[in-house]
Amino acid sequence: MLTSAVPLFLVSDVQASATWYRDKLGFDFDRIWGEPPVFAILRRDAVELMLKQCPEGVRPHGEVTTETWDAYLRVRDVEQLRRELSQRGAAIRRGPERMIYHAVELEVVDPDGYALCFGQSD
Repeated sequence: MLTSAVPLFLVSDVQASATWYRDKLGFDFDRIWGEPPVFAILRRDAVELMLKQCPEGVRPHGEVTTETWDAYLRVRDVEQLRRELSQRGAAIRRGPERMIYHAVELEVVDPDGYALCFGQSD
């Protein structure tokens, strides 16, 4: 039985990225491994993300476009999340917007260019 999927993002600065996810998106982390820091596990509610230091600081699959996401996170109340993220100072790239498949979505992009889409299904 599968129980979850946890995206791994290669980032240019694990400490800075973990701090951004905490401050802007409300994720928490208990610790960052390595000296210098090389790995972190972030948590918010039932969602986890992993961050790994990438010496080159490059995204593994190229440039960000408005047509791609690196993670799709389901939420119960996208409007409440929009208000929270706005108060935290997170720049919202798109949304909330109702899609043709009836989900209401909003997108943010992290400092390394990873696009996260938060979606509420009907």
